[in-house]
Amino acid sequence: MINYRKVNNLTGWIVFLIATLVYMMTIEETASFWDPGEFIAVAYKLQVPHPPGAPFFLLTYRMFSFLAFGDTLEIAYWMNAGSALFSGFTILFLFWSITLLGRKLFKLEKDKESKGHTIAIMGAGIIGSLVYTFSDSFWFSAVESEVYAMSSFFTAIVIWAFLKWDVIENPRDENRYMIFIAYLVGLSIGVHLLNLVTLPALALVVYFKKYKSPNLKGAAIAFLLGGVALVIINNIIIPGLPSLAGSLEIFFVNSLGLPFGSGIIVFIILILGGLVAAILYSIKMQKAILNTVLLSLTFILIGYGSYALIIVRSNANPPINENAPKDIISFVSYLKREQYGYRPLLKGQYFTAEVETQVEGAPVYAKGEDKYEIVDYAIETKYDPEKTTILPRIYSTQPNHKQIYRSKLGLREGEEPTFADNISFMLSHQLGHMYWRYFMWNFSGRESDYTDAPWMGITDLFGDYPDFIKENKAHNNYLMLPLILGIIGLFFQAKYDGKSFWLTMMLFLMMGVVLVLYLNSPPIEPRERDYIYVGSFYAFAIWIGMGVLAIAHAIGKMNKNFAVASIMATLIAFPVPLLMASQNWGDHNRSDRYFSVDSARNFLASCEENAILFTGGDNDTFPLWYVQEVEGFRTDVRVIVLSYFDTDWYVEQMTRPINESAALPFSLEKKNFKRGTNDVLYVNERQGLNAISAKEYLRLLKNESDLLKIETGFKGTVYQVPSRNLIMEIDSAEVIKKGIIPASMEDLVISQMNLRVKGSYMTKGNLMLLDLIVNNNWERPIYFNNTSLSTIGFDLKNHVVMEGLTYRLLPIQKPENVEEFVNTELAYKNVMEKFAFRGMNNPDNYFDEEYRRFTSNHRSVFNSLTTALLMEDKLEMAADIQKLSLEKFPNEAIPYDLSSGQSVPLLFEMGEDDLALDIIEKLSEKSFQTLEFYRDRGRAMDREAMISLEMMRFFVPLLQERGYDELATKVQNNLDKVLGPGSSSNGILRNRK
Repeated sequence: MINYRKVNNLTGWIVFLIATLVYMMTIEETASFWDPGEFIAVAYKLQVPHPPGAPFFLLTYRMFSFLAFGDTLEIAYWMNAGSALFSGFTILFLFWSITLLGRKLFKLEKDKESKGHTIAIMGAGIIGSLVYTFSDSFWFSAVESEVYAMSSFFTAIVIWAFLKWDVIENPRDENRYMIFIAYLVGLSIGVHLLNLVTLPALALVVYFKKYKSPNLKGAAIAFLLGGVALVIINNIIIPGLPSLAGSLEIFFVNSLGLPFGSGIIVFIILILGGLVAAILYSIKMQKAILNTVLLSLTFILIGYGSYALIIVRSNANPPINENAPKDIISFVSYLKREQYGYRPLLKGQYFTAEVETQVEGAPVYAKGEDKYEIVDYAIETKYDPEKTTILPRIYSTQPNHKQIYRSKLGLREGEEPTFADNISFMLSHQLGHMYWRYFMWNFSGRESDYTDAPWMGITDLFGDYPDFIKENKAHNNYLMLPLILGIIGLFFQAKYDGKSFWLTMMLFLMMGVVLVLYLNSPPIEPRERDYIYVGSFYAFAIWIGMGVLAIAHAIGKMNKNFAVASIMATLIAFPVPLLMASQNWGDHNRSDRYFSVDSARNFLASCEENAILFTGGDNDTFPLWYVQEVEGFRTDVRVIVLSYFDTDWYVEQMTRPINESAALPFSLEKKNFKRGTNDVLYVNERQGLNAISAKEYLRLLKNESDLLKIETGFKGTVYQVPSRNLIMEIDSAEVIKKGIIPASMEDLVISQMNLRVKGSYMTKGNLMLLDLIVNNNWERPIYFNNTSLSTIGFDLKNHVVMEGLTYRLLPIQKPENVEEFVNTELAYKNVMEKFAFRGMNNPDNYFDEEYRRFTSNHRSVFNSLTTALLMEDKLEMAADIQKLSLEKFPNEAIPYDLSSGQSVPLLFEMGEDDLALDIIEKLSEKSFQTLEFYRDRGRAMDREAMISLEMMRFFVPLLQERGYDELATKVQNNLDKVLGPGSSSNGILRNRK
């Protein structure tokens, strides 16, 4: 007789090994784009990441870094391996969860499993867990150092532990397991909060076990009690206890005059004393349930205690110290993610609502010299009640969001949305586009990795896709087989094990639909967010396993041999995970990809020694942090995130030396940039005052001069900018003497620089930038990347020089006939000698949209450098740059893009007609296929289609000018086929929607 327990354990570990091996073979070998660069850097040195932090994740991945044995270039690999391992364990516990549910479905008693039942249940576990192994979203997170792999592990083990608890008969063992589960939940708080969403569903496990005659009312009450547990942990324990501690601390310090920390000490004593007393009481009075609840709460708090790392490390002032949560007040703000703003959940405004009033809310405290000071007040915004609604979904008042709302809902400018529009957006976009599309990506197929790519089904197998989509490695079609198998399993479980069906359904909904409603996403996100909903996909994988049992059950009815039926069912379903593995391997194999790190190195290599480099968003910054903090590359460069520069904690960090970078030379003091002071300085141009000295303005502001004060109704006394023209005097001779001006630019040096404010106000970040520029006195090179240069509040484009991927601020005036001013000698040297492009010319590598975007950025820089070299008649050097671009970024590996098209006239000018024609032929054919595809599918003209249209229009006169009339006619004919003779882009394509 088969020993079920041994078979179950052995099969589970085999599935674990398969999954882990797959992930180890496909992990990224360095820090990928987005958050992994930040997480690897902060885990390696135990620093402070973005709110709300992930301290247990950092501690764990710090341990994985030891496996590099001091080789800093291997640290990212081993941390990524940590994600692969945790993902493998997720698959292991999914397998065991499916087998537990399979035994329950067949109502098998311990040691009473038949051979047929054992085979069927093992087959269900294998197919369900392997489908999830190869699913798109989970595989994506399994091969990089992000919190989602470890978070999925905690979710999986907690679900498994509840199911295991369900089959335990001894009440003492039940209580022990419940305490173990509580500890897991506490630890998971230090990774990610997804785990908590499972609690309402898992409360059903307790209810169905403890109540022998369950009913709908009882199940609803149990579900609600699980929701109460969720609220207690998420809203009371996590932010609530620190908030209470903060209030007590303020009272003890401000009201009683006691030293800092006294309130925290009293709070800890009260909490620990209360818990100990309550536990002793439960023991004395023999109250087992109360004792278990109290011990569970204690172990949740023990797990949550990992957050002490954040405060301890923040006070050590590490290089990366986001929000600087050094004390209880700043720590509470950190936990509550206050920097990310507020999204209305149950009641709020429509996007057309006007602000009626803004009133002061709760005071905002900060640690002062001897007490906690009120530095600001929360702003409570009240909107026109006629334009508010319950369950607000179209709430964002950002101008670009308003346009998207109107476009998606078909609302004319000035037309007011209705509640029906509100619900329509929720169903079509938030649930449809931002969840259902992702769900179908994982269980039906995905058209490509382009932004907003739709899902694919069986009919799409016969669709006529253009080559650029068919050749996209993320063009995956599973023929809807995983979806069909899951739906079969859903109905089968519902019929034969209703209790477990409702458990699985609640897990599916809580981590999917309910999470969508809670997050209340805006109309556009920086990237696809499918990885958020992997928990929901996990629950569906359980149904896929149940689908195998359904097939076995059906076959068993026909052949009366359940063992054979189980083997047949497993063999019938086995092609499903194999199909997914074969389809998804190409776009999930991240081996030999280094450009996320190489592009960061290229940014830093474009800077002179001891430079200051301003960056913009996540991908402009996190890879730079990684190469500096982990690989130790160019730690002399001070990287400044422009958006963070609006905060006092970040400016304060810039006043200290970091690594090999000295402190920044500010003239303003803490009182001038603390929170609530000079957050916004409005431009209030005084009559007759055309300009003001920038240095004098900073002096007046530092001294809090009455000359700059204005009274406002809401904020009281604030400071202003009396003229948008802020003039900085320059000692031309001294600047030239410093040697920072290239000899060819010395005649462009100016004696005054106008740091002109662009808009109607200047933010704190731009104020500190002004202070830095004025007081730096050209001692340290100041650079901007392209993102930060376009978003700063001053117009500096006439005073920057491109030296590679960066723009250096210099006291020069750009020549009028030059669009982009380039230091050709230095930029050429940086590109040819210092830039790295590992693996970018390998067609077998997978480069997703983010890699392609950074490639396009590099190609654009090469074009700018080439243009400048041609203007200086340096034809050979110009040819070197373009050939380098084509060599390092060939079309076979990185398809030609807009920047490639812009290089065509440059190649013609250099006499490289063959290279230019090759780009035109490939790009024009791709563009034609794109426009034809959009027309036939009735898709709206997005950025991809508009670029295709403009490229073809750009090529026609260019070819005619060069005498390539045949190719020009071909391109024009293709344009006419799609648009019609003389038609505009707003014609046929829009009308065919």
